[in-house]
Amino acid sequence: MKLTIVGCTGSFPGPGSPASCYLLTANDGERNWKIVLDLGSGALGAIQRYTDLEDIDAIFLTHLHPDHCMDLCGLHVAVRWKPGGWGRGRIPVWGPAATADRMATAYGLDLDPGMHEEFDFSNWSERKPVTVGPFTVTPYAVNHPVEEGYALRVEVTEPDRDGNPVTRVLSYSGDTDSCSGLEDAARDADLFLCEAAFEEGRDDGIKDVHLTGKRAGDAAVAAGARRLLLTHIPVWTSPTTVMAEAKEVFGQHVAVAVAGVHYTI
Repeated sequence: MKLTIVGCTGSFPGPGSPASCYLLTANDGERNWKIVLDLGSGALGAIQRYTDLEDIDAIFLTHLHPDHCMDLCGLHVAVRWKPGGWGRGRIPVWGPAATADRMATAYGLDLDPGMHEEFDFSNWSERKPVTVGPFTVTPYAVNHPVEEGYALRVEVTEPDRDGNPVTRVLSYSGDTDSCSGLEDAARDADLFLCEAAFEEGRDDGIKDVHLTGKRAGDAAVAAGARRLLLTHIPVWTSPTTVMAEAKEVFGQHVAVAVAGVHYTI
């Protein structure tokens, strides 16, 4: 499984990165499959550096804050108005129950049909897995001030060089403060892609919104994750600070996500 960091800036796009968006690629033995975790502000332009839009097999949204979903509006335009027609059917989109109506409202469309002609919307059921090609994605409810917010556990089984099936796990926090759902989503993950928007000592008075580097490290330790990749870092938060906080509790297998970088899991 390959992870491409399309966007990793927290809360709104920064000068060097769009907001949250992650492209995953895996092979089922017959072809490459591509799924997208979140499609936040500014991500639609950047993702075209790494894939044709028509090659996206599904989109999975953690929650409906604009920095995680709003570029679905732009993708709607690409699907609906491409000269010569869109080369594939509707794009499957999994997200909170309000996703379809929220996107239609954001674009100024009537709710019927809204964007249903471009996207095949499905609602998350907490801890119920969804399978697309070699990917199995399971949502876990987490601690963020929205009606529905999820961390996503992505499991992929691919053939190794000898043709034997091997399973790898990527867990993505979405946006959350500390909670048991986050730890369950990250249990024994090969890579834990975890937000760290806050800093210890600066944001201590804000509860149930975001993690610090330390709290991300604590979650990784509790979950038994193997590697920790910090993301969703706003322009006013120091990547050096949150990485140091995480390393103090988790150890050396910590890095900070950078837009355009690829990781093999």
